[in-house]
Order: sequence, then C-alpha cells, then structure tokens
Amino acid sequence: MTSREITEQNEVERLSPFAARSRDAERERPEERCPIRTEYQRDRDRILHSKPFRRLTRKTQVYIAPTGDHYRTRLTHSLEVSQICRTIGRALGLNEDLIEAVALGHDVGHTPFGHVGEEALQELLGHFEHNEQSVRVFTVLTGDGRGLNLTRAVLDGILCHTGPQKPATLEGQVVKTGDRIAYLCHDYDDALRAGILSPADLPADVRSGIGDVPSGMINALVTDMIENSDGKDCISQSPLMASLMAEFRAFMFRRVYMGGQLHLERNKGKRIVSLLFGHYMEHAEQLPEHYLEWAAGDLRQAVADYIASLTDNYALNSFRELFIPHD
Repeated sequence: MTSREITEQNEVERLSPFAARSRDAERERPEERCPIRTEYQRDRDRILHSKPFRRLTRKTQVYIAPTGDHYRTRLTHSLEVSQICRTIGRALGLNEDLIEAVALGHDVGHTPFGHVGEEALQELLGHFEHNEQSVRVFTVLTGDGRGLNLTRAVLDGILCHTGPQKPATLEGQVVKTGDRIAYLCHDYDDALRAGILSPADLPADVRSGIGDVPSGMINALVTDMIENSDGKDCISQSPLMASLMAEFRAFMFRRVYMGGQLHLERNKGKRIVSLLFGHYMEHAEQLPEHYLEWAAGDLRQAVADYIASLTDNYALNSFRELFIPHD
C-alpha cells in the first residue's frame, strides 16, 4: 500500500462515521492520485502555496494599516481559524485535513480594507460576496485561468462558511462556526489592545457566560461546541451559548465594526476602492494581463476581480500613484 492508501485506511478505521473520507473526495477535473498525500492534504498544500493566500498577510482584518505589529491580518486570522477548528475536529473525530484546507482558504476573496472594501464593491456591482469571490479565486483566478481544481468538499466549505447555506460536510460546519468564534474573540482582543474596549464594556451576561479574557472565551465556546456536537450528524452549540455568542457579535458590531472610532478609516478605505474601480473602468488597458480574458470579456467583473485581489498596501500605493500629484 502507498502512504496515501495507508492514511485513507486509517481514516476509515479511526474517524467518526460522520466524517468526510479523503478516498471519497471528488474534483471537477479528475486527476491521478498522489502516492503520498490524500486529496484533502493536496488541497491544503495548494492553498497554502498559492499567491492569493500569501497576499492575506497584508489584508486588513479590522484595523486599516495599524500602527502596531500585533494586530490581526487576514492571514493570521486564517491561521487562527485553522487551529481552533482543527482542535474541534480532532475532538469530534473529523477529518482535520479537510478542516485545515477550508479554514486556510475561506477568506482569500476578501478585498483590501476588510469589509468596507466588500461594501464598496457591493454598491458598485449590485452584488459581491467575499465567500463567492474566494471560490472564484480558486476556480478561475489562479492556475492561469484554470483554478487549482480543489475538491468539491473544500469549495463547498469555503462557499458556505458564511451566509445562510449549510456546508455539506461536518468539517465545513466546524469552520462556519469556528470562524465566528475566532474573529469575535480575536477582534475583541485587538480592540482591547487599541483602547477601543475594556473588559467592563462587555454585556454582563456575556462576561458571566463566556468570560472577558480572549483565550478563556475561545475555550468556553470551543468546549461547548464539542460537547453539543459529539456523536451527532451536525455541528451545534447549546442554546445558551449560541444566544450569548449572538449577543457578543451584536455588541462587537455596535462598538467596534461599526463604531465611531473606526468610522473615518472605514470611509477612507471605501473611498479608495471606489476610486480605483472607477479608474480601471475608464482605463481597461491598465488592467494586468488576462483579467479581462478570465472574466469572459465582462469589464466590470474583471475590474472587481483585480480590485478584490489587491492588498491594503498595494491599493494605497496605486491610489497615490493615480490620484496624488507628484512633486
């Protein structure tokens, strides 16, 4: 037996009956299987070594061009989601390689400047969702227009990690909830560091039920997920913890994500995305090679693909080059 076949057999014997098995993975374009790595391990490696994943290191999580070195970026967020979700998956006997692939790839479709960039493209296009763009990145905008040919389970987990859709696999469901745990607790941690919040600002029932120390909050939420999902064919939280996390999320949107202290920076980022979009709509010849081809001649789609791919720094530099007079 090859190393891959041994791993696949171990999955059959060791994993939960509800887990996804690598041997059952399917791709849109069939490929010869690797003698060493399973299909989900190959997907993880393809994502990890891709340019869109590397660009996450300079994409905003919450704070645009922060003045400190310790604030989260999309890259560190994705790594933290992977760690949290693998912990949950291991406890539940799920496929950690599938979880890792989905977690690492789920946010590559994010625009520069975080959700404000996404909002700008939504207003300009009428529809733009970062999860759909993540799938587009991996099916069209990499591999010279052919994508990375990821497995259907990985693409499904990435597409359904946000929004009303329920992922088809339990591994995808773990990432859907684990992503929310990660960004709420870590964005709260960054808000403490930035002086936007103090622990005393949290709603009283959130403090008593989840805590006010980020690491302890993660532990409480993860433990609840494991206890309420063990032996079941779906991933769930206790009604109390789900309610507390919803209250925590509403608090974070009110005080941090849409709060007044970040209002000016959000508007700047949104304005930059809008101006860059307008410029490239008028100067399509300045788009990098192939973007119009990959969009099947749809200029609006091509410009959106390009703008969404930019890092914060690259977008800022492009704005200065195009709109700020030179000395």
